[in-house]
Amino acid sequence: MHDNRRPHELSRTQVLAVMMALILGSFGIGTGEFAIMGVLQDVATGINTPVTQAGNLISAYALGVVIGTPLSILFVARFPRKTQLLLLMAFAVLGNVATTFSPEYTSLLASRFAAGLPHGAYFGVASLVAANLFPPSQRGKAVGWIMLGITSATLVGNPMCTFIGQAAGWREVFGIISLIEVIAAVLIAVFLTRNEEEPASSPIKEFGALLNRQVWFTLAVGAIGFGGVFAVVGYVAPALTSAASMSPTLLPYVLLVFGLGMTAGNYVGGRSADKNLTATIMLALGWGLFTMLLYTKLMTNPYGAFLGIFLIGTNMALVAPLQVRLMDVAGNAQTLAASLNHSALNLANAIGPWLVGIAIDMKYGWESTGYIGAVLSAVGAAIFLVSLHSEKTMDSAYAR
Repeated sequence: MHDNRRPHELSRTQVLAVMMALILGSFGIGTGEFAIMGVLQDVATGINTPVTQAGNLISAYALGVVIGTPLSILFVARFPRKTQLLLLMAFAVLGNVATTFSPEYTSLLASRFAAGLPHGAYFGVASLVAANLFPPSQRGKAVGWIMLGITSATLVGNPMCTFIGQAAGWREVFGIISLIEVIAAVLIAVFLTRNEEEPASSPIKEFGALLNRQVWFTLAVGAIGFGGVFAVVGYVAPALTSAASMSPTLLPYVLLVFGLGMTAGNYVGGRSADKNLTATIMLALGWGLFTMLLYTKLMTNPYGAFLGIFLIGTNMALVAPLQVRLMDVAGNAQTLAASLNHSALNLANAIGPWLVGIAIDMKYGWESTGYIGAVLSAVGAAIFLVSLHSEKTMDSAYAR
């Protein structure tokens, strides 16, 4: 498509085509992150490594996301956003292809790290592109559609990869993920126009976001406030089989229900952000506190546990609004700021389970997963209130 109109002037059909390409890319990258969890035992057996050591492959990807986001932006910032997306998708393909052909543990660890490098940057750039396709009043909705790739990866991609891994082998799983990402890249190349009026950027300008205290406040809200979701989900299997005496055969359905909750939360959060962004973030954090506490009561019953885990999934309502706020507060450094949201979420993935592990070692019981989640949501809300106060103080100072 060689159309020089600005993205928001494209026809409804053209916008839909671009959005489908971007969502497929986010689905491919999201599935690439989660797939290893469903085939971890097969991977460990295939490379003759203890499963406990193979678990480091999950951490390697998360570390790649955290480190790779600023590095990726440093590399791609000077290019138009279409080129940025294609380069980032190419990195993701290379990482997953390398995973497919890695012969042993060390090379597999390196390939998982490499596959995580473009993750945060892709979601950040894709969110900015999507927001530019819609009127300013629908930015939350646009970002929510991009985040649909993550929720659908949980809901569809992970179970699909688990099934393929059992039927064909874990290497085939990552081969298929690579193919999905290649198809997404082709669709992005075909359907996404290059916006000739796109503001020029540079690595120096983008890294200016790191001097903005509101960017750091918002990232801290995500890293801590969303940590409760991972505190619960990271230990959902042993918690429910112990506290609720749930059969392990029901655990895949638990994760399915969690994915449904994430999808519902993402839908509500994205649309609510367009109505009142500040209130949506505050309400989402309050909802997190409430659902975490409720989960501690529901988790002791198999039926209640299903409801509880669905409600935990709805906390995905926080993610798209945080992405939009980062776009708002970042000024001319939107690409890095928006991309760092996923680095913050991966820190949340480390913080939540780490705190739960300490609590379990101290014999506090599996209900501590929900209590720790509630504390993290409350701390996230406190940080957000401090952020708003700081913002108001700065505005008052400029008004004088």
